[in-house]
Amino acid sequence: MEPLKLMDTRITQLFGIRHPIIQGGMVWCAGWQLASAVSEAGGLGVIGAGSLRPDLLREHIRNARRATTRPFGVNIPLLYKYASESVAVCLDERVGIVITSAGSPKKYTGDLKAGGAVVAHVAPNVALACKCETAGVDAVVAEGFEAGGHNGVDELTTLVLVPQVVDAVRVPVIAAGGIGDGRAMAAALALGADGVQVGTRFVASLESSAHPAFKAAVVGAADTDTVLTLKRVTPVRLLKNAFARTAQAREAAGAGRDELATLLGTGRARQGMAEGDLEEGELEIGQVAGLVREILPAGEIVRRFLAEYEAACGRLPAVAG
Repeated sequence: MEPLKLMDTRITQLFGIRHPIIQGGMVWCAGWQLASAVSEAGGLGVIGAGSLRPDLLREHIRNARRATTRPFGVNIPLLYKYASESVAVCLDERVGIVITSAGSPKKYTGDLKAGGAVVAHVAPNVALACKCETAGVDAVVAEGFEAGGHNGVDELTTLVLVPQVVDAVRVPVIAAGGIGDGRAMAAALALGADGVQVGTRFVASLESSAHPAFKAAVVGAADTDTVLTLKRVTPVRLLKNAFARTAQAREAAGAGRDELATLLGTGRARQGMAEGDLEEGELEIGQVAGLVREILPAGEIVRRFLAEYEAACGRLPAVAG
């Protein structure tokens, strides 16, 4: 069976890509090298603007254009202090695909679409997914709380969330959270999703800009090695380390938002993911890290996803009678 024929979905048509695999725009991990490698492999590579100042984001966009002629996108977390400047850079550089998250889809969707971009927004529940559609987005990323990094407060799992979002909106749905191989992609498409967003698996890629020590920690993680914490500030899933355990203990003891925000401070994500401080840094990663066992080129990850997807579909039993 030819994988390319199986991979024709509304998302591949919307984004102009060969396979419905969207690389997450992870802070400190998703620069132009990773984005262009994923795009070259037929997925949608995404530059993570959340750890890039506007001038550096512009440089990454231009480098990606030199490295690939295929579509790529930019992810902009709207809680980022340079979000408005990042949107301006994307408009100025005529970025064709923008994925926004961690904020209201109403804020920039109109401007981005007026500038010619296709827009998707990340939603952790059905109500926000419906608001995204009303705001005019072209696709919704339905993200379960298995995902690494910032999460919704409702703790809805991907398996539960995706079919409810599919039933609630008319625009294409991208499943995210816990998508670590082609088996999960087959499951997500069976739930009605038109594509998948993959973050953690691409952190452990050769082209990821994550620190080598962080990549090694992801590869060495077990199924229970992440925790969702800092819920009074903004829920975030982290690898368990000294910082995560301290945050969890303070939260359990009743620490308020201000105390937890002081504990988090500034620069802790960079300290962990970019600089490799495995004890006091913030190591944002998803539960599916327990499934990651080696660091691979991004193109090989995409190829394995496709092979695993096809094998998973082939294993499904036919309906008797």
